[in-house]
Amino acid sequence: MLTDTFGLSHLWAQSDIVIKLVAFTLVVMSVASWYLIAVRTTRQLRARRFDSAIEGFWSAANLDEGLRRVSQVAPDSPFEALARQGAAAAEHLRRHTAADTLGGKLDADEFVTRALRKSIALSTAQLESGLTVLASIGSTAPFVGLFGTVWGIYHALIGISTSGAATIDKVAGPVGEALIMTAFGLFVAIPAVLAYNTFTRANRLELSELDAFAHDLHAWFTTGTRLASAPAEQSPRAVAPGASAKLAGAA
Repeated sequence: MLTDTFGLSHLWAQSDIVIKLVAFTLVVMSVASWYLIAVRTTRQLRARRFDSAIEGFWSAANLDEGLRRVSQVAPDSPFEALARQGAAAAEHLRRHTAADTLGGKLDADEFVTRALRKSIALSTAQLESGLTVLASIGSTAPFVGLFGTVWGIYHALIGISTSGAATIDKVAGPVGEALIMTAFGLFVAIPAVLAYNTFTRANRLELSELDAFAHDLHAWFTTGTRLASAPAEQSPRAVAPGASAKLAGAA
């Protein structure tokens, strides 16, 4: 009987302007959250090609060919921006370095480092765009829904006290439908929190790859060679063939 009388439509019909504003706010939060989730997911799918773009850059015969490969595989990516920023800094140094000018006093290492840092800072800001909105929605949506529930229960209890019928069947319906606002707030918040955690971890991994790429670019633009990987640590037995004999003789 209660299911035929009470429900979401009944709550909306009997609600005042406060409940309707709360519901509208949660709808806007949900739409914004899912829009950001869709946009960020699409970008993460594109980010899978960044590794091949880096390999294509380093396997190119020259810098121009490397930039062209990065632009083809990962256009408008942080890695393309980083490579082009470093190339622009190196080209600026090449053109303006002279013994009798202020440009000739520039430290190539510091100049390239600043250019790469600027590119990473801009890329970090772009990667983090929208995450603040997701975090805000995830943290505030449950409380917005709870406010709607408290307000609905307050008006339901006022109506019950006015009618003078405080039986369980008269209380359960209005209070139960007021709790719908809390459930709605959780429905909005949970996807936003999960998406925020997922995208934050993906950004952290991408920034670590970007930082490694920046180190290689810095080494290449300042020394002309890519930063070599650290050699594998040798076991004590393989370090010096005659070391064991010397140690034995010393003993």
